[in-house]
Amino acid sequence: MKQRVITAVVALIIFIPILIVGGPWVDLAAAVLALVGISEIFIMRKKIIVSVEALVAALGTLAVVLPDQYLKWILQTGLSRIDLLGIFMMVLLLLTVTSKNKTNFDNVSVTMLGILYVGTGFHYFDMARNQGSLALLMFGMLIVWLTDSGAYIFGRAFGKHKLWPAISPNKTWEGSIGGVVIAMIFAAIYGQFFDFGYSLPVLILIALFLSIWCQLGDLVESALKRYYGVKDSGKILPGHGGILDRFDSMLFVLPMLHWLGFV
Repeated sequence: MKQRVITAVVALIIFIPILIVGGPWVDLAAAVLALVGISEIFIMRKKIIVSVEALVAALGTLAVVLPDQYLKWILQTGLSRIDLLGIFMMVLLLLTVTSKNKTNFDNVSVTMLGILYVGTGFHYFDMARNQGSLALLMFGMLIVWLTDSGAYIFGRAFGKHKLWPAISPNKTWEGSIGGVVIAMIFAAIYGQFFDFGYSLPVLILIALFLSIWCQLGDLVESALKRYYGVKDSGKILPGHGGILDRFDSMLFVLPMLHWLGFV
């Protein structure tokens, strides 16, 4: 517990000023977090991260994450992000030939899915702050944090019925519902101070949906780790695991903020 607290305090001391300043600092943070995230997927798969496949994955992830101004010289040629992803996919498929199937079709599929999963999440992390606002980004992040905290507190106090034991044996329905309730109460209070263009009742309903959605994102990460037989996605955050362990729910919630029209 002591190690978890120390790591959290140090991370917040670094992270919060970056979020407040915004701009290129958030662009850089999103890119770095995404690169660590895609490398964690490679490590969970027991694939080396110093390889052509990993390099292509890193470049593909950056192509998804970075705002348009960093890709202007490419986009001005008429190529789109979809085109870039297509090029990276073809390079990965060519590796199945040059590596004599040491990199195979299944590997390429997982790598491309990892690029989209990690890249999309951190792209919208960047958008929520730099094209939205600090208040919007904090709304999404606090929904996640308070849902997680509420689920833990209610689960410890009242949890009896397992939510999805095959994937995450410690989660309970009571905890899950408690997390949703905390998120809705938070939205009701937050909405008094910030206007996102929705009426308060609608914002509370959105918080209900986002709270459920973020818990599904957490279960996706749990399923991923269970499939690869690992406890944590990485070790970069002592006491907390990896970047994907901390941002799994946000990789679901922050894109949803965009799709719901917040940005």
